[in-house]
Amino acid sequence: MQFVVVVVLVVLLHVPLGDYMARVYSDAKHWRIEQVIYRLIGSEPDGQQRWTKYGYSLLAFSVVSVLFLYGLLLIQTKLPEPWGHAGMNPALAFNTAISFVTNTSWQSYAGEATLGHVGLVAGLGVQAFASCAVGMCVGVALVRGLAQYQNEQLGNFWTDLVRSIVRILLPPSIIVTLVLLALGVVNNFHGGQEVSTLAGGNQTILGGPVATWESIKLMSGDGGGAFNVNSAHPFENPTPLTNAVEIVAMLVIPVGFLRTFGAMVGDREQGWALFTAAAVLFVVATVAIVVATAVSHGLSEVLSAFTSSAANNGSAFAEISANTTWYNTALAFAMVIGRFIPIIAVLAIAGTFAAQKPGVITAGTLRTHSPTFIVLIVGATLLVVGLEYLPALALGPPADGLR
Repeated sequence: MQFVVVVVLVVLLHVPLGDYMARVYSDAKHWRIEQVIYRLIGSEPDGQQRWTKYGYSLLAFSVVSVLFLYGLLLIQTKLPEPWGHAGMNPALAFNTAISFVTNTSWQSYAGEATLGHVGLVAGLGVQAFASCAVGMCVGVALVRGLAQYQNEQLGNFWTDLVRSIVRILLPPSIIVTLVLLALGVVNNFHGGQEVSTLAGGNQTILGGPVATWESIKLMSGDGGGAFNVNSAHPFENPTPLTNAVEIVAMLVIPVGFLRTFGAMVGDREQGWALFTAAAVLFVVATVAIVVATAVSHGLSEVLSAFTSSAANNGSAFAEISANTTWYNTALAFAMVIGRFIPIIAVLAIAGTFAAQKPGVITAGTLRTHSPTFIVLIVGATLLVVGLEYLPALALGPPADGLR
């Protein structure tokens, strides 16, 4: 029943949200708060950028973000608890900074034992907004490249970045925070408090700005947990209702972007075609996870760690001990490569398409909103991923099962 409710809510919400995002990225007017931000960062919001300058601006912003977060994570070790925590060495801080700037949220640490409130709010919280907005900028730049002809300008990175945060991410994250607060998610600046249990022992009750963090970590696709077990912790996700709210929060913006694509290219049927393809892949992946019973170790753990990092996913096998200098450094580089090489490639593709003349539509043209195109997308995705991972998977779960 919860699955049905979540799906219905996402389908209903993605339409107005997607149309709203299309208007945001097409609006010629700037809000007053946005104009203040543009003046502070020295940006001309109406200036247009080719894909090269757009990409340069994006990379420069990301480098500064890494340096800021890395420095903050090292400084927080000097702050008193609960505002700081002495749990991060330079290698772990480097890995964490790369992780959250690339929106991977790979965590080689337990949040409650390593991170203070300053690091969570001013560090990871800020980057949850920023890294998600960067990804949204790349998405909208690609849409513009596909939608326009003989125009190499893909927009303005700084304008897209500010609008993504101010107009799209901030308002719903505030709403989700209030909903989670009302449903019992913890939100305070307390440290750990020792209490006596009914059994006669002592227990540490943890605190923190969890609801505030939870909303943006979910809506941004960030996924990093304030606690080690993430949303399996009752302070992050106490009831089935909060679980449903959090799932909807995770899905609504990426699904809404499919609608945004259709609106910005002037053909909403294409948005529905992409929605259908994504829904099929989502169902296939969900069924595979639920049905699969093989337990893989060793090679599969390492493969999963590097795949998750390169894909900016951030999940890991519980058994792997990733908080070593080797893993922290190697996985950080995997996150950088997996984040920025595809970004530059996408911007280059968008710039190439934007400069081309429109193609001639004939009877033999494959319509991009047709069932054939949907089947082609789903089939190509499954085929490419299968060819990439089947050899490694054959060495992992089957070998472990026959052991």
